[in-house]
Amino acid sequence: MSASSDSTEFTAEAVERALQQLYYDPDMVQKNVAQKWLAQAQASPQAWHFCWALLSPDKVPEIQFFGASTLHNKISSHWQELSSELRESLRSQILTHLCHFALGPKVVLTRLCVALASLILHTLLDSWPSAMPDLLRAFQGREGAAEADGRCPVLLEVLTVLPEELQSRKFTPGTRARIQATLVQEWTLLCPLLRELLRCEGSACSVKERALRCLPSWLALGVDLGESEGVLQDSLALLKVPELFDTAVESIVGSLSVPDWQRSVDSLLNMLPCVLELQEQLKRAVQDRDMETSHGICRVVVALGETHCRTLLEQIGHWQGFQALVGMILSCTAIPGHYPVDETSSSLTLAFWYTLQDDIMSLETEKQTFYLQLYRPVYFQLVDVLLHKARFPNQHDYASWSSDDKEQFRTYRVDISDTLMCLYELLGPELLRKLYDKLGVLLTDATRSHSYSWQDIEALLFGFQSIADTVDVGYSDVIPGLIGLIPLISVTSVQLAETVMLTLGSLAEWLADHPVMVPSVLCIVLPALSDADLSVPAVSALKRICRECKHHLYPHANDILASSQDALVKKIHKSPQSTWLMQALGFLLSAMPDEEIPEKLLSLLSPHIRELERLADHALSPATKCSTLQVLGLISSMFSTLDLSAHGEGPDGVKGRRFAAHSNPVVVVLQQVFPLIQTLLSKWLNDTEVVEASCAVFEKSLKTLGGDFAPLVPQLCELISQLFSAFPQASALDLVRQLLQIFDCDKEHVSSIAAVLELVTNVTVSVFQHGARDHPDVVESFMKLHAQVLKRKADLYCSEGLDIRAVFYCGILALRFPETPTLKSTCVLFS
Repeated sequence: MSASSDSTEFTAEAVERALQQLYYDPDMVQKNVAQKWLAQAQASPQAWHFCWALLSPDKVPEIQFFGASTLHNKISSHWQELSSELRESLRSQILTHLCHFALGPKVVLTRLCVALASLILHTLLDSWPSAMPDLLRAFQGREGAAEADGRCPVLLEVLTVLPEELQSRKFTPGTRARIQATLVQEWTLLCPLLRELLRCEGSACSVKERALRCLPSWLALGVDLGESEGVLQDSLALLKVPELFDTAVESIVGSLSVPDWQRSVDSLLNMLPCVLELQEQLKRAVQDRDMETSHGICRVVVALGETHCRTLLEQIGHWQGFQALVGMILSCTAIPGHYPVDETSSSLTLAFWYTLQDDIMSLETEKQTFYLQLYRPVYFQLVDVLLHKARFPNQHDYASWSSDDKEQFRTYRVDISDTLMCLYELLGPELLRKLYDKLGVLLTDATRSHSYSWQDIEALLFGFQSIADTVDVGYSDVIPGLIGLIPLISVTSVQLAETVMLTLGSLAEWLADHPVMVPSVLCIVLPALSDADLSVPAVSALKRICRECKHHLYPHANDILASSQDALVKKIHKSPQSTWLMQALGFLLSAMPDEEIPEKLLSLLSPHIRELERLADHALSPATKCSTLQVLGLISSMFSTLDLSAHGEGPDGVKGRRFAAHSNPVVVVLQQVFPLIQTLLSKWLNDTEVVEASCAVFEKSLKTLGGDFAPLVPQLCELISQLFSAFPQASALDLVRQLLQIFDCDKEHVSSIAAVLELVTNVTVSVFQHGARDHPDVVESFMKLHAQVLKRKADLYCSEGLDIRAVFYCGILALRFPETPTLKSTCVLFS
């Protein structure tokens, strides 16, 4: 099959051969050739003729489908090729073939219906204004029941795809509006038909299904909603028919989600009691543990409440009806069982509570006051419901859950957490008070000591953590009591222990303002560092405490350092948590007295430096690489948070330096580590991950040291030159950019930076000359580097060794790269 075939080859037989090649030839090259040729065939004038041959009854469905698709493509995209006489005969041919394919195959029938819909849209305004009445006459039986010989399903399929085809086709705005207005007028003809089909006991389920699918398509056109009430009410009635339930739900949800209901408030209010009547069916479904039915009804109720919340709130004279709807949605949120194993409906409702809250707060003052008073008790009830839904199942049941179920439950709890945070904005400190009171009763009331489970405690702490994580609780008077209650908790599960840790971590900012409570918290957090099961929450909590409370931790520094060092030496935590722990220690050391920092820093890093020395002598292997990356990651993590740049402001308002550059403890350690990194890079030169991890040590140090990095600038420039000359890496270019940013005005070091800039530029230009397409990361970093040079130190281009024309040329080439980050950095260079 030649892609350049002459138009005379576009025959039915040639198309069939191409389709065989497309579907069954194992050679992808031949498939692509066939696909390209078939696209040309579909666009050719001959397609008007061969499409009918492909629709012959003796053809297989794949051939017939291509014929129907070709017909649709010709009508929608090549309509002007037909004369008025041929257009008239085309209509008759399509109607004849629709009757032939009325019983299937379904895919062919649907494509023919779409083709007819496209034809109607082309002719509705001029040559076929009576299209809709003609269709009804053509496909209905004599009495109008429309089901004889399968013609009714065809009619309903055409009616369903017609509005969809209008939305998908390209028209001028004026033409689209006129076609849509013409179709809207025909709704008065279609409504009685749909109601007849939906209500007729003799209608087959398949016909009712098609009628249900038709409704939302037409409502999206903006038809009269007063006329549509009856159809929607008939659709709601079909929710009681099991065979039609799923289709009815989709139809009703699609119909209720149309915003145009807001223009017909009376119709919307008329629908409200019809939806509320589903309450009994929902109760039965919940009692029978019928998840599918309860899920479907919840979808319907939420669609009405969420889409039209503001409109219904505005009708303050009908507040009881909307309050009943809100109560029904609350019952959907509180549906019994654990998500997602026992039920899947409660998650559907969470967005509604955001919508209700936002819409109430946007009302005028009088209505806002009324609704806040009305729904405040409902929102407190919602808090109880959400905390109950967030409870873990018992350990035996939870152990039987699949990993996918557990992940869905985790995500569900995150959504609940976000909802609780939002509720706090409405309910305020009283919410924290109620949570605290409930927790206090559970932990201190001797009469209840055996009546609660760890899940009850965990859920209440989860509520606290959800709010404290994102909201300033500094003014709350219950936090000291909460911290006092936590030691009373008997931790009998990992989940409860995790939530205790996360709750304490969420209170880190509060602890900074109330340091007297820090010892109580550390007594709980530090022992947890030795438990691998609590790795993430315990290390996360300590990191947050060290970051926020570092100026109050000196009395406890030795305990923190000892517990952390023990966990690191024993390798209790995985690599990510170990890096968090090093960051926590960096925060801690930053606030310690200057004279103690060098010794403690060296004590912390010495085991890792020794490990780095050992690894530098090892042969290359995956295990050696993994260990090297871990150690380099720990060191760079420490340097990322160890900020020794300045004291607080002195009497003159100027911040004082803590260390001279050459005696800065970080600089001293870096000078010790530098030869080791050089050795490692010489062995792992071609490994991007090791190079990036090595560069990260200097990158993090540069960010925190700033100008104090000066003693290391010549060494680092020399290392970058050696590294980049042997194997160009993006991370090396990023280091040069960072050096330039910090030392561009330092006369002592600008010459070293200029020399390394010249070298990396020449090497990168050489990469472009030999083909830089395989190195988009290097090109991206190169463009960022020279954008920085132009911005901060453009006079460097006066050097004979730095050719700005070559940089410009590389930029032109980089504009052809498809990678978005590379393209963006190149555009910055030229902007």
